[in-house]
Amino acid sequence: MAARRIKAAAANAPLLISMGCPAGIGPEIITRLFASDSGWQPDPEQPTVVVGDMERLRLAARITGHRRLALKPWQPGEPITPKTVPVLQVDSADLNKLAWGEPDASSGQAMACYVETAVSLILAGQAAALITCPISKFSLKAAGYRFAGHTEMLASLTGTKGVHMLMAGPRLKVALVTIHESLKAVPRLLTSERISDCILSTGASLKRDFALDHPRIAVAACNPHAGEQGLFGDEEFLVIQPAMSLAQSLMPEVELSGPWPPDTLFYQAMQGHFDAVVAMYHDQGLIPFKLVHFDDGVNVTLGLPLVRTSVDHGTAYDIAGKGLARADSLKAAVLMAQDIVRNRKRHANEL
Repeated sequence: MAARRIKAAAANAPLLISMGCPAGIGPEIITRLFASDSGWQPDPEQPTVVVGDMERLRLAARITGHRRLALKPWQPGEPITPKTVPVLQVDSADLNKLAWGEPDASSGQAMACYVETAVSLILAGQAAALITCPISKFSLKAAGYRFAGHTEMLASLTGTKGVHMLMAGPRLKVALVTIHESLKAVPRLLTSERISDCILSTGASLKRDFALDHPRIAVAACNPHAGEQGLFGDEEFLVIQPAMSLAQSLMPEVELSGPWPPDTLFYQAMQGHFDAVVAMYHDQGLIPFKLVHFDDGVNVTLGLPLVRTSVDHGTAYDIAGKGLARADSLKAAVLMAQDIVRNRKRHANEL
């Protein structure tokens, strides 16, 4: 499928929050976000709209102790009333009998429709960005969707290839070459093309989305001690170093270094020596990241024609419906989406 073209959004086009799995904590963290005690206030110049189910949000508001939250129906093109929570109602399934923490095919259909609706609005220029609450891979499959998660679904909806995950926080940014793959599959999936593409996507994002003119990117090795000159593995000089050479030739303004031993690299990154780390596989990058940014980390999808940020946690079915979920990561995701939209506009004007 060819990549979908995206219309330029109007100056006051809203950011969209997709509600995520209606059986999970998505509705609760949304109501907490809009409540006054979250510390977040909607930006009139970048209004925020929820794409989801009004009744589910009302239930979540009661659970979280925010019964007076002003939920108001909204349609594309309508003005947004101050001090309200604008909600684009998506009627995709009957959720009346859906229990908290018990996803099924109906919840899978609903959460997929929220994302599909949001993407169609962004592609049409009627919205500026997408912030996603967590979904369930199980109920997505039960509803007949083949996608492993948000990233794959968004790639399909936009006709995009070569998307990558960037986990971003105030102190650490980590991009992943491979994402949800078994550890035994990682070595065969690490190709120079795949690694260089991740490096280039990371560099482009740091420049355009985070306003860094000369990004510093460190590349993690695959093996302990960076292979110790081949004693513990040869991926470093067979695939990683050629990938770095290719990426450096295509993006000379990036300060690129490595491959570094992973056990010391993240300490150096935390000291501010690098703007981002490119990790070879999921746990190599996400264990140190979540150790630092468990509550305020943001998942950014690189390579899409649209801005997409997300919470960096799951549906938390074990606490769904109990009023325990925190909105820290969602707040961080919304704020980062606002910054990226501003930075992209500024970057486009400078070209």
